[in-house]
Amino acid sequence: MSERLLTVKNLQIEGFADDAWKPIVNGIDLHLDRGEVLGLIGESGAGKSTIGIATMGYTRPGCRIVGGSIDFDGVPILTQTAEQIREVRGVKISYVAQSAAASFNPAHKLIEQYTETPVQHGVLKYQQAAQNARMIYARLELPDPDKIGNRYPHQVSGGQLQRAMVAMAMSCEPDMIIFDEPTTALDVTTQIEVLAAIKDVVKQFNTAAIYITHDLAVVVQLADRIMVLRYGDLVEESDTRSMLESPKEEYTRKLLAVRTFAKNPEPETKEEHSLIEVSDLHAAYGGGIKVLDDINLSIERCRTVAVVGESGSGKSTLARAMTGLLPPMQGSIKYQGEELPRSFKNRTKDQLRQIQMIYQMPDVALNPRQKLRETIGRPLGFYFQMDGAEREQRVKELLEMIELPTNYIDRYTPELSGGQKQRVCIARALAAKPVVIICDEVTSALDQLVAEEILKLLDRLQKELNMTYLFITHDLATVKAIADEIVVMLKGRIVEHGPKEEVLVPPHHEYTELLLSSVPEMHPDWLDDVLASRSAVSA
Repeated sequence: MSERLLTVKNLQIEGFADDAWKPIVNGIDLHLDRGEVLGLIGESGAGKSTIGIATMGYTRPGCRIVGGSIDFDGVPILTQTAEQIREVRGVKISYVAQSAAASFNPAHKLIEQYTETPVQHGVLKYQQAAQNARMIYARLELPDPDKIGNRYPHQVSGGQLQRAMVAMAMSCEPDMIIFDEPTTALDVTTQIEVLAAIKDVVKQFNTAAIYITHDLAVVVQLADRIMVLRYGDLVEESDTRSMLESPKEEYTRKLLAVRTFAKNPEPETKEEHSLIEVSDLHAAYGGGIKVLDDINLSIERCRTVAVVGESGSGKSTLARAMTGLLPPMQGSIKYQGEELPRSFKNRTKDQLRQIQMIYQMPDVALNPRQKLRETIGRPLGFYFQMDGAEREQRVKELLEMIELPTNYIDRYTPELSGGQKQRVCIARALAAKPVVIICDEVTSALDQLVAEEILKLLDRLQKELNMTYLFITHDLATVKAIADEIVVMLKGRIVEHGPKEEVLVPPHHEYTELLLSSVPEMHPDWLDDVLASRSAVSA
C-alpha cells in the first residue's frame, strides 16, 4: 500500500493586481504518495506553478495563501514558523525552476551552489557533496562532469544550466521534488537524458514529484496521474493512460490535440542578393573556446529559417554574432548587400533597428522594476523619438497584438506568467518595426494553445510586414509548422541545410535522424521504448 506524503485541501490563493486582491487558485485539492509523479498541466496563467510552490508554504511576491491546508509528511506546512519551513525546503522538498538563468547566482560557481544546501543543512560535508555533484552531472550527461562545476552560470549553455539545476535539486535526496518546466530550455536529445534521469531518481529513491509543464508529450512519460487546470480551477483529473484514452472535458481534448497550425508557403522569389549573407563565420568566447566554425548561410527576404541542434551547438551564438553582441573572430555578415560592422557598438541606429532579437529567457531579458509601459515603450522613444500620448497608444496597440489586455500597461513583469513575459519580449521587438527578427526559443515557455496563437501571430506579421525570421528552436514540431528552410547545427558547424521538404524527408544526416527520433510522442511508453532501443543498438 502506498504511503501518503502530501495532502492539499481547498487551497485558495490570491494575487494583487490593479490595486486589488483577486483569486488565482480556487479551492484546489490534491494528494501525492511516495514515489508517485503528479503532472499539472494547463495554459499559462492556469495556476500550475503557483500551486506547485505553495506546497512548500511559499508564494511569489504579490500572492498570498488565504485558505486551505497543506500537510507534508504529517507536518501542517501553513502553521509552521519560517525557521521550521526552512528546515524542510531544500532537504525534504526541493524545487527545479522554469528559468535556471534567473535562479542561479552569477557570482558563484556551479559546484558552490550545488554543495550549499547539503552542507548548510548538515546532510553532507563539502567534499562528499562535491563528489556527489560530479556523479549526478555525469548522469545528466553534462560535458566534462569532473570540471563543469568550476564554471560560472554564464559559461554554460541554457540547456546545460537547466540540467545543473536538476542536479542541484537532487543534492539532498529529497522526499519530493517540484519540477517547474525543467526541460523547457533543452533540446530533444538532451531532454531524453534528463527525463530518463528524473524517472530513474524517482524510482531509485522512491521520491515523489510534482511535474509542471505545458509539454503534454513530456509529462505523459513520467506522470502516474494528471491534473488539468484552467484559471485556477481543476478541469479534470485521472490516471495518465485513462486521460489519454478518454478525456472527459472539451478543454482537455484541445490540450491533447496535436498542433494543427501550419504555415502556408509563399511562392519563392529570388532577388539579386540575399537579405542576410553569412560567410566563413568563426566565433569564440573568452579563452579562445571556439563556438562557431566556418558558418555559411543565406537568408532570403520574407522567409523563415529554422536553426536546430542540441544545447551548446552554437545556435544562440550565431544569433549573437549576427546582432553584433558577440563580434566574430573572422568572416562577414552582410545585410542587403552591405557588410555590417562586427560589433553592435559600431552599427548605426537604423542597422540596429532592422535586426531585432527575442531572447530565450524572458526572466533575464526583462527588467523586473519596469512597468510594461516602460519596457515596450523604450524602443519607441529610442528609434522613433515617440513620447506622450502617441507612445502610450502605440504600447497599447502592441499589447493587443500579443493578446494581452491593455490595462497590463501598468503591470511589472514579475506579475506575469512565463508565457505572458515571453509575449512582452515579442512586443518589445515589434516596437522597433524590424525587417528581421531573430527568435531564440520564443515559444519554449508557452503552452501548446498559446504557442499556436503566437506562431499564427508571427506568420500574419510576416505576411503583412514582409518580415524575415531566423527561428532558433529545439522544438521540431514548431520547425515543421513554421519553417521554410532548416539549418541543423552540431558542435558549431552546419551539418545539414535546405528547404524543409528536403531536410525532413529521408535520407537524413545521422544527427538529423537522431533529432527527429528524439521528439516525444503522446504515448506513456515512448520514453522506455526509445531508451531500450538505443541501449540495444549500443550493445
